[in-house]
Amino acid sequence: MFFVGFMGAGKTSVARRLARTCKVASVDMDTYIERREGKKVKEIFAAVGEEGFRAVETEVLRELGAAADPMLVSCGGGVVVTPANHEVFRECGFVVYLEVTADEAAGRISDTSTRPLFQNLEAARARCAERLPLYAAVADATVNTAGKSVPAIAREVQRILEKEGILCPQRR
Repeated sequence: MFFVGFMGAGKTSVARRLARTCKVASVDMDTYIERREGKKVKEIFAAVGEEGFRAVETEVLRELGAAADPMLVSCGGGVVVTPANHEVFRECGFVVYLEVTADEAAGRISDTSTRPLFQNLEAARARCAERLPLYAAVADATVNTAGKSVPAIAREVQRILEKEGILCPQRR
């Protein structure tokens, strides 16, 4: 199961919370990439550019999508810009789009220096608007996160996953 959405949507926080509740693993793709490559995301961007980073991201998405055990994968905000990743999503699992505006995301991200593609709000707004149709295209479910806490978003996602029969079967 994958979480997609713009930077600051709460993908990692919601995945971690839900993983504890549902007793499954949770993986943050950017952290996984950093450990695998031995470099921070911004260092990878600096060394090989966005295109090089996206190639690594696609490899990792395939790797995580092929895992035998169920897991919640919080994807980087730009994972949807690579068309090959859309195929991985279709083949490997259920995708939840956590919807957030760039303005709300800016309020949630305490340190934008760790986000190579979120250096100013105008550019972030444009990037968010550009990606919106891509997030919607890969999503099996969409959850608007505006004004909601992580526990509230996690409960909403859990209800969706229970209804779909994917995770956290309802207790009888």
